[in-house]
Amino acid sequence: MTGPEHYREAERLAGMAHHFTYGDGADPVAGHALAAEAQVHATLALAAATAMAAPVDGESDSGLPVLDCQAWYRVAGVKPAPKDGGEA
Repeated sequence: MTGPEHYREAERLAGMAHHFTYGDGADPVAGHALAAEAQVHATLALAAATAMAAPVDGESDSGLPVLDCQAWYRVAGVKPAPKDGGEA
């Protein structure tokens, strides 16, 4: 899954969790399990967004090393945009 896909899945699962916990679903155990799964997807989306925001040709403001940035881009299956804003 990509970062955006994790985000969308977190939103979907959070909605289901709310339905089961507070809505017509009336199954708080299932609601809590869905909320936990939603939280995992949200965390993975955040990790991807944080890593993808880091520059690839130098250390990021957060100190993420270049090799780590490059690894995240490979995992995401995308090419990083060049710093000058041109085509990659």
